[in-house]
Amino acid sequence: MSDQRANTATPGTPPTDAPAGVVEPADEFLWLEDIHGSEPLAWAEQQNGRTLAALGTGAYDRLREQILAVLDDTAKIPDVTKRGPYYYNFWRDETNPRGLWRRTTWASYQRQQPEWEVLLDVDALATTDGTPWVFAGASLLRPEPGQPWRRGLVKLSPDGGDAVRVREFDVETRQFVADGFDLPTAKTQVSWVDADTIFVGTDTGPGSMTTSSYPRTGRRLTRGQDLADAPVLWEVPEEHLMAVLAHDRTPGFERDVAVDVIDFFRTRTHVADAAEGTADLTWRHIDVPDDVNVDLHRQWVLFRPQTDWDHDGTTVPAGTLAVAPLEDFLAGRRELTVVFAPDERTSLQGWSWTANHLLLTLLTDVASRVLVLDPEAGFTGTELPDAPELSTVSASAVDDEDPEEGDDYWLTVSGFLTPTTLQRGRLGGAGSEGEPARTVKTSPSFFEGEGLRVEQHFVTSADGTRVPYFQIGPKDLVLDGANPTLLNGYGGFEISRTPAYSGAIGRSWLTRRTAQGRSGVYVIANIRGGGEYGPGWHRAALQANRPRAYEDFAAVAQDLIDRGVTSRAHLGCSGGSNGGLLVGNMLTTYPHLFGAISCGVPLLDMRRYTKLSAGYSWIAEYGDPDDPEQWAFIRTFSPYHNLVPGTDYPATLIYTATSDDRVGPVQARKMAARMEAMGVDDVWFYEALEGGHAAASDNRQAAQMAALSSQFLWQHLAD
Repeated sequence: MSDQRANTATPGTPPTDAPAGVVEPADEFLWLEDIHGSEPLAWAEQQNGRTLAALGTGAYDRLREQILAVLDDTAKIPDVTKRGPYYYNFWRDETNPRGLWRRTTWASYQRQQPEWEVLLDVDALATTDGTPWVFAGASLLRPEPGQPWRRGLVKLSPDGGDAVRVREFDVETRQFVADGFDLPTAKTQVSWVDADTIFVGTDTGPGSMTTSSYPRTGRRLTRGQDLADAPVLWEVPEEHLMAVLAHDRTPGFERDVAVDVIDFFRTRTHVADAAEGTADLTWRHIDVPDDVNVDLHRQWVLFRPQTDWDHDGTTVPAGTLAVAPLEDFLAGRRELTVVFAPDERTSLQGWSWTANHLLLTLLTDVASRVLVLDPEAGFTGTELPDAPELSTVSASAVDDEDPEEGDDYWLTVSGFLTPTTLQRGRLGGAGSEGEPARTVKTSPSFFEGEGLRVEQHFVTSADGTRVPYFQIGPKDLVLDGANPTLLNGYGGFEISRTPAYSGAIGRSWLTRRTAQGRSGVYVIANIRGGGEYGPGWHRAALQANRPRAYEDFAAVAQDLIDRGVTSRAHLGCSGGSNGGLLVGNMLTTYPHLFGAISCGVPLLDMRRYTKLSAGYSWIAEYGDPDDPEQWAFIRTFSPYHNLVPGTDYPATLIYTATSDDRVGPVQARKMAARMEAMGVDDVWFYEALEGGHAAASDNRQAAQMAALSSQFLWQHLAD
């Protein structure tokens, strides 16, 4: 960079926090790790000006406004959560950029223009408080029988980051409760116990947070009590990810639940009968291996193993869903009922309980299916019919505790070219008649999809693994290698990439035209590390095997070139967070495949990632760089350390946010600085001041970041 600094550590010398035997690579840009320091911020501001000057054309401005129109459109489906007789929603638009927390009735929700009761105007609150609040959710207290839903715990972030202030709110008076619960800004876990008591995990000073920056303890806080005086009921080791303490108020099944979240894939769950105080609180461990996911619902306990589970001499394969009566299991009667067994093409993506049924959402070769199971019939069941081809379908209960509507379910359907629809149906059984799902809301169409089509392809990766990907583009696509093509992926944390309608992608890429009249091609790669084929697909790219994810992505890129869809000059890739690490490795390991790369809120410095923001929490995914043996393989996929002077790197945009307290802005800053210092001319950097890990706190900021990325890629790929 033009603004050079002296190295803050002697090259080749371990800093004081490096373990014996680990030689710290030279890092000339450690000074950029001071997130809020005046010099790093001045550097970021200078870079922002340079980047915006290069992209601030009329085309960029028009694109930003086109995307903003999608995000602000008042005809979008307002997602709702039912509590009692009301349907709650959080909404942003042009008039309300910070948003409205609001509610309506079912009769009103079904109308084209529902009548909403505004509970909290976040823009007005931000003005009153002088703080640019970002709404981060609310948790309502389930009332005593016959009483209305009234009290809520509202989470507000001052900058869009994960740290939030928690305040008690009365939805009837539509005001914060005077002398109510009010927790200062921190990464906080909260759960209602009763009208005057909550469970809290938060920052109470030294020793209260884990190395990963999340709560290490769970306290029982009584109204009017000082947080420091609240007794600690649950505590986990500092090196674990976090402690979770929650209260289940389900009528007839009241209990306290404590979870030791060891890392992203290992937990230990304990239950206790709900108690008035703490003296008689006895935790009972649900004794299964740490990598078996545990879920509780009424009398049931569900298990989903991450690896094959030897359960009393019987193997329960990874990705299976099994169920048992909770009290029987705790008493030593450990018989399981398998309700879903995976195969090589089908995985479980999620589940939801209605009053009398269990809904399972599955993927078969990344196409959705929904099963309806009946516990009274031994969890046998049927498949919901007519799932559209190459689409995503998900089912969830509307309100399993409603005495009349407990078996109602939402069905959400979305495809790359099909605007999302929200349907509602009712399952039969238990003395009631079922009703087929009918459409309640349909999202507007934001681009012309008539001349486009969706295809699914499969490619063989370097080790012989068959990898799927979706291609969306013109029906009359000319296979001459000249089509501007954007390849996107993630490949981590067992997160699946499935078909979904995006007006922003449609407007910014699929229907945009080059000077020659070509429109863009958009591609989603379902690479290992994700969850498309269950836990095994994820574990195939963990730690030392991480490069398998990058080989998969590169294989898709090469296949697009080999099939004539595009060529290096017209092929770009984008990814954020773990996807930023993915495309960072495309930059350093496969630069010959891409003409441009957009890298958002990324991990890039894998030597120091555990010391930056919440990075320590991802050791289970990537490995521990402080272990010399693990650093040996981590270094192979650390983009910051694999830059080589003189390499023909593709044009690169790296963007982040100052307020991102999950990944943080540091790694993006350092990568851009090192590339420019090496003489790479076509590298660009942008840092939003707020917005947290999303790099946006409102629709306008989100539109700006989306337009920034898309315009950068289009400028470099569409000529």
